Amino acid sequence: MMERRKFLKVATGGAAASALAAPAVAQERTDMVIVSTWGRDFPGLGTSAQRLAARIEELTEGRIAVEYFAAGERVGAFDSFDEVASGNANAYIGADYYWKGKHPGWAPFTAVPFGLTYTEIDAWMKFGGGQELLDKIGAEFGIKGIPCGNTGVQMGGWFNKEINSPEDLKGLKMRIPGLGGDVMAKVGASPVSLPGGQIYENLVSGAIDATEWVGPWNDFFLKLYEAAQYYYWPGMHEPGAQLAMGMNAEWWSKLSENDKNIITAACAEENAMQAAETNYNNGVYLNRLVDEYGVELREFNDDVYEAFGEAATEVIEETRDHSALAAEIVDSFLAARGNVGAWSNYGDAPYVAKRNRYLNI
Repeated sequence: MMERRKFLKVATGGAAASALAAPAVAQERTDMVIVSTWGRDFPGLGTSAQRLAARIEELTEGRIAVEYFAAGERVGAFDSFDEVASGNANAYIGADYYWKGKHPGWAPFTAVPFGLTYTEIDAWMKFGGGQELLDKIGAEFGIKGIPCGNTGVQMGGWFNKEINSPEDLKGLKMRIPGLGGDVMAKVGASPVSLPGGQIYENLVSGAIDATEWVGPWNDFFLKLYEAAQYYYWPGMHEPGAQLAMGMNAEWWSKLSENDKNIITAACAEENAMQAAETNYNNGVYLNRLVDEYGVELREFNDDVYEAFGEAATEVIEETRDHSALAAEIVDSFLAARGNVGAWSNYGDAPYVAKRNRYLNI
């Protein structure tokens, strides 16, 4: 009897130890279909989106199985929002100002003319109430959004003629989306919204007279230098264009807290990675555009920039007047611009200006 009890005790203990040592039962796999507003291999945009999709699957060890579709592979670039809001796809990666026709409050979460730079919008999102407001507008459309990239200060664009005064902008057909397009309309231009994959052909054919895209790195690979002679700076329309992953809110709500945390962390990682990658490559490819391809850089003069500024003030006020939610978003955005903008007078901006002047950069 004693031997039998001893045997049972050992056997039970061994079974318990084996249970503890055995791997946990695998969680049920979750499928995640992502659509994008970017062409598959757009540098810094399409490549970043693919990297984020792969990272989510990697961090979850395949528990979230991601299927990624670039613009046009499942739906058109500008159909991504509806595809996700309806639940036909689980997430989009793109720029939220594309949805300003649904509600102008979406635009500040990408860019506002005379708005926030990358470091400033990142500060607003994390510490100035920006993420809470993105959640608030997203809830009205069944979307949960998280920042996942930033293109930094953009160039003013490619033009087929010199812009020496505000008069030169009148009647100009220019590809420029978001609130920047509204600014161009107010100064007399005709804004056109086109996905990135259609810009080159429209500029070459003369269907448009000018275009903005992103910056030297991205613009180089669209070969915009073949289609327009003058490359203007600085862009007023997107001083720090934030990119986002927008997820179907119902799908998001069913995820475990751990998987929500993983996706949030992956987006934060890519937000920093994509911004750094773009910033570095813009310097490399600006030199190539000028030295190898003879691109003519032109600075918008003060008269043109003043016209932009007056128009931007009107556009921002019109956006604010749309609704209580739009006003809440714009007021928060402008408060952040006042706070971090004031600090930039003593921080990065004067330091970089003095350093570059001293070193002749």
